[in-house]
Amino acid sequence: MSTIAAISTPDTAGGIAVIRISGADALGVASRIFDPFGGKKVSEMAGYTCAYGIAHDDGERIDDCVLTVFREPHSYTGENVCEISCHGGLYVTRRVLRAALRHGAVSAGPGEFTKRAFLNGKLDLTQAEAVMDIISARGEAELKMAEELRGGAAFKKAKACSTRLMMILGDLAAWADYPDEDIPSVEPENLSAQLVSIRAELDSLIRNYDSGRIIRDGIPTVIVGRPNVGKSTLFNCLSGYERSIVTDIAGTTRDVVEETVRLGNIVLRLSDTAGIHETTDVIEGIGVGIAVKMIDQAQLVIAVFDGGCPLTEDDFNLINKINNKKCIAVINKTDVPQLINTDFLHDNKLQIVYISAKEQRGIDEFKAAIESIFHLTSEDLSAVTVANERQKGCIDSCISCIDEALVALKCGEMLDAVNVILDEAEQHLLELTGERVTNAVVDEVFSRFCVGK
Repeated sequence: MSTIAAISTPDTAGGIAVIRISGADALGVASRIFDPFGGKKVSEMAGYTCAYGIAHDDGERIDDCVLTVFREPHSYTGENVCEISCHGGLYVTRRVLRAALRHGAVSAGPGEFTKRAFLNGKLDLTQAEAVMDIISARGEAELKMAEELRGGAAFKKAKACSTRLMMILGDLAAWADYPDEDIPSVEPENLSAQLVSIRAELDSLIRNYDSGRIIRDGIPTVIVGRPNVGKSTLFNCLSGYERSIVTDIAGTTRDVVEETVRLGNIVLRLSDTAGIHETTDVIEGIGVGIAVKMIDQAQLVIAVFDGGCPLTEDDFNLINKINNKKCIAVINKTDVPQLINTDFLHDNKLQIVYISAKEQRGIDEFKAAIESIFHLTSEDLSAVTVANERQKGCIDSCISCIDEALVALKCGEMLDAVNVILDEAEQHLLELTGERVTNAVVDEVFSRFCVGK
């Protein structure tokens, strides 16, 4: 493989930047663009050592830098790696990278350093995917979950199930070679018991998948209500700044405004929508239609009502629309005399919170109500072992094969047919861990990485 190079720090000005070079000629490339003070050659540097010196391009000085050397196989990628740390100006950093590319390296693709770590056996595929989750973690819960996966939690559990399936396949292979021998482990009752046990283990792997998705991706949340009940004011209050336009004129919000908001361990992908009501205005009607569609797509609905007036026909229609959704009913404008009757809300078993978004009263109680709906314990976080749809899809496919094998055993199918089904189940687990995976899958996994990682 060619020697690759990329900037491994964010593409912005900072105190320091790192240019990473990896490959068989990494030390050679570094020696052609970096001269250590003291006269020691880069090729003579041991692994895990640093040298202070000058980065240059054909003798033209670029910057004072520090070079760190990692010798194969004891590096992140399993190859020789050199990292040049320079001052973090954008121009300086790019000059150093261009010098590396001019003197033998090629530009790294997205995630190519981690991809090489996977290909060289430094990480399994689930651990490699967790690297990107660590980078993108926005809070303690996401980081903890990603670190668990980076430590190999998914791989260890999937590998244990894979090993048990391999033992069954071995027994079936022995039976196929010696069909007259008495092999108790391939008796239908025995096989079924083993497969039921493996299925239970696999099911436990994906049981907390939704919790992990909530932590990582956030909860699609929509704020709805009739015009001028304070939806945009609440949206701005949660966002921390004036994201939506707020006026006393009903129907100000006509399009969807979106923001990501963190509440403790929970992230809301928050959408402020047009007021839902009967209207003859064509443009406003489009906004109302979008708001109604977003109710169906949301995992959480925040329905806002004006506490300063009785419920209207539009309010009753909205309550009926959200009746089967996870929802919090927010009674806003508690800073004015209250005229609202909440009996209909109670009758529909909606959780009610009283706030004044304008004066930011009751917001803490409102946030606590949301956290209570999606409460995640420390046990939930440590139990998350499947990070994404690719991994879940592999386990779902394996479970489906095991179910098919159990049906075949119950119906008295030949063990040869069961063997074929279980071999397919094993392939899905090997795809999960990356032990047997196509180049297309590998390329897809690492295409989501940033360049330089």
